[in-house]
Amino acid sequence: MESCPYNFPSLRIISTLKNPPLQRRNKTTYNFSTLTRSARCCSITSTAELSTAEETTAFSYNKFVRFALEETRKHTQLMPSPLQDKYSCLAAIDGKTELQMHSFETPKIRLLRSLYVEGSDGMQVLDFAIFPRAEFDLPIFCANFFTTAVMNIIVLDLNPLHDVMIQHDYKEKYYKQLIRLGIKYAELLPWGGKLTSESIKFFSPIVIWTKFPSSQQKHEILYSAFSDYLKSWLKLMDEASAETDVSRITLNLESQHKYLTWRAEKDPGHQVLRRLVGETRAKEIIKSFLFNGVDELGTKTFTDYFQEYKCDDGTVNKKRSMIGKSFESRPWNTRGEFIGNNLQ
Repeated sequence: MESCPYNFPSLRIISTLKNPPLQRRNKTTYNFSTLTRSARCCSITSTAELSTAEETTAFSYNKFVRFALEETRKHTQLMPSPLQDKYSCLAAIDGKTELQMHSFETPKIRLLRSLYVEGSDGMQVLDFAIFPRAEFDLPIFCANFFTTAVMNIIVLDLNPLHDVMIQHDYKEKYYKQLIRLGIKYAELLPWGGKLTSESIKFFSPIVIWTKFPSSQQKHEILYSAFSDYLKSWLKLMDEASAETDVSRITLNLESQHKYLTWRAEKDPGHQVLRRLVGETRAKEIIKSFLFNGVDELGTKTFTDYFQEYKCDDGTVNKKRSMIGKSFESRPWNTRGEFIGNNLQ
C-alpha cells in the first residue's frame, strides 16, 4: 500500500461530525507581539496575556506560528493579506475543534499563510507556507505537521520552485549552502517511509519527511528544525533580487501555479479538512486560502499539467500515483545528489 505525507492513520480521533454547522467567529485584530488562542477565537496579543490553558499545554503549534511571525518581522514588514478579512477563525462542525488562519504579504512575499487546527484528544494540525512573488524564484517554504497524542506525521521543506532534478543551476543557487542543515535534521528525524514519484518532484534535497511517536524531545527537535529552516528561507529572501526579465517572471508564475494546482488537487492532508468542515467549505479553504492563486495565477487545469491523471471522460483520476513507484528510503545522498535512479 502506498504511503505518503498525510496518510493519516489517526483520523479516528476526530469525532463523527454531526453537530452544528460551521460558523465564522470574530474577526482577528493585529498586534504582532504574540499569537495565542483566546477563549473565543484566535487572536494576537501580548505575551503577558497567554491563557493558563496555553501555558500548561505540553505542546502547541501556536508556538511555531508565533515564532514565524516574529522572526519574519525582523526581516520585512508584514501586512495583513486581503484574505484575512474572510479567513481568520472558524469553528468546525463538531462544535469543538477550532481552525485558526492567518495571512500576510510583503514586497517579496505574495502570501504567507498559516492554518492551525486544535482538536480533541491532542490532535493538532499546522499547515504553514510562504509563497514568493513572481519576480522572485525563491523556494516555497512548506511546513505540514499532523500530531496526535501518540503520533506525528511531518513534512518540512523549502519546496523548489523549479525542478532541481533538471535545473542544476537552480539547485546550486538555493540548496548547496543548505545541504549540511538538511543532513543534520535528516539524522534526527529519519525518513518516514514510502513517498511517491509524483510527490518527490515537488521536494528538495533537504526535505524532512518523517513520522515519530509523540515525545517532548522529538517536539523540541521539530521546533528547532522549523526555526532553522525558516531562518534559512528568510536569509535567501533577504539576498534575493527582483527579476526584470518578463520571460523568467512568466516561468516563475507558471511554476508556482503548477505547484498550487498539484497541491490543491492531490495534497492528501485535505481529508482532515473535509472531515472537520465538510466537503463544500473544505474546497473553498483549499482553493481560496491554502493554495490561493490556483484560480488567479494561471488558466491551465490539473490535467493540462499532469496529463497522465486524465481519465477518458476528462475527469481527474483519484489515484495518488499513476507511475506506481515510491521511495522507501531517502533518495538523496549526503551531497544532495539524487540517488533514486529515475522517477518512472
